[in-house]
Order: sequence, then structure tokens, then C-alpha cells
Amino acid sequence: MKSIVLGGGCFWCLEAVYQQVRGVDKVVSGYAGGGIEDTPSYENHGNHAEVVQLEYDESQISLDTILEIFFYIHDPTTLNRQGYDQGPAYRSIILCAENEIVLAKKSKTLAQPLWDDPIVTEIKVLDSFHRAEDYHQDFYNQNQPSGYCQVIINPKLSKLKANFDKYLKN
Repeated sequence: MKSIVLGGGCFWCLEAVYQQVRGVDKVVSGYAGGGIEDTPSYENHGNHAEVVQLEYDESQISLDTILEIFFYIHDPTTLNRQGYDQGPAYRSIILCAENEIVLAKKSKTLAQPLWDDPIVTEIKVLDSFHRAEDYHQDFYNQNQPSGYCQVIINPKLSKLKANFDKYLKN
């Protein structure tokens, strides 16, 4: 299994998206990108972003495809913001092993034509990942009728299905 940590706004959105992708075996919501700090929490996560840690089987899905979905499914051109969510916790960020930095930068370059504005996604070596509280895990599947899921997450899932159907779980 390989892993990568991605942040593209609220972790609930990315979690719901990647839970649908074949070859992604585990999606954990958490906090990362803010350095090594004491245990962050939802109420106080310092400089960390809301992120998801993906564990994936590269014999079923490539890191290229995971990153292609990432750049397509959120707006990587807005600094410290996704939709109504504002602040550094909602920044676009890729945290990966040092040997994956070049690939992440290449994916960022290849994604630029999708967007009119420059992509501002941070790309860094992962130094720490902190699992979010249990009530943030599997949020969409447990809260589908909620307004947030209907208005914010469902359009992202529709976009995923329309553009990446061949990569989705049955």
C-alpha cells in the first residue's frame, strides 16, 4: 500500500470523493501541513490544513490518477479558500514522500489548463499527520441528508461520476 495526504477545502468533501475510487482502500480525515505540533483538534488545529490521508493500491490506481482527480474535483486556484470555507485550514495542499514531489509538481503543471487562474496548491513533504476526531470520519456516508452534503458534497460527487466513472468502485 502507498499513501498520500491531500487537502482541498473541507476534509469531508475529499473523503466522500476518494471513498468512491477503486484502488483507494482507506480514507482518513485529519490535519497536516502545519509542522509538528501537539495534537491538533477541530477547534484548534493551528497552521494545519484539513486533509485526507489516502491508502491506495498502485496496482489498481496510479498516483497520477489520484492527483488528476484531486485537481479536477476542487478549485486549486483560490488561496486559503474553498467555496464558503475560508482560512489556511482550507488551503489546497499535497503532502507526500520526498520521492513523489516531482510527480506532484508535474501533475500541478498538467492541471493548469483546467483553470483560468494560476494554481496555488502547496506541495510539501509530509512531516506529520493527525487523525481527526471520530465524528469527522466517514462523514458523508453518515450524514447524506444534511444540507452540507446535499449542497456542497453531492455536486463534487456528480462531477467525479461524470468525469472519472471508469475509476469508480461498483
